[in-house]
Amino acid sequence: MREIVFDTETTGFDARGADRITEIGCIEIIDFLPTGEQFHCYLDPERDVPEKVVQITGLTTEFLQGKPKFASQAQNFLDFIGDSPLIAHNARFDMGFINAELERAGFSQLPASRFKDTLAMAHEKFPGSPASLDALCKRFDISLSGRDKHGAIIDSELLAAVYLELNGGRAMRLGLDKTVPEQEKNNFVLKPALTRPVPLERSIHAAELSAHKALIESMGDKAVWQKTWRKQNR
Repeated sequence: MREIVFDTETTGFDARGADRITEIGCIEIIDFLPTGEQFHCYLDPERDVPEKVVQITGLTTEFLQGKPKFASQAQNFLDFIGDSPLIAHNARFDMGFINAELERAGFSQLPASRFKDTLAMAHEKFPGSPASLDALCKRFDISLSGRDKHGAIIDSELLAAVYLELNGGRAMRLGLDKTVPEQEKNNFVLKPALTRPVPLERSIHAAELSAHKALIESMGDKAVWQKTWRKQNR
């Protein structure tokens, strides 16, 4: 099952107004595990980046100037995601910006049905508990040591690990999950046990058999072992 975990960084919160995407990071996962395939790009927002945003993402106006514009990367982005489900944390935010940029660039918008929201999944799984990406990483003991700023690709990598845990963790892939898809059940084939071409020689000696028989007989006729012994020696 192929899915795309992704994140965006932006200049603000107004997707349909003056704000633009500054970074896109996508991680391909198959059966909830990263494959190593990624799509990542910085984008020129064609406007200044507010200082408050710079403090969060580290992406300055000067750094982004001259980077590709979204319109030139839109087809590459669409080719990478294909028709796979899209996983995001607070998916409405990222969906809003992606669709606004696609519309400006003359592309069709992505339907809401394509998106899965890990924030909603976390609220359902842990009602009343903090559900930010940082909080979920701490809950699942996922290291944040490599993250000093918010970045689309690093946050996608962290979210991929969180998404795995929200779906049962690695134990699920070890067959401990009872909800195995029907198509996977049909792939399980029980192979018959192989027989030895030459039977092993019996390692019990006659003296040991005689001693064992004497022990069984000493238990009396009503002993369960007497019945077992008779069946085995008919």
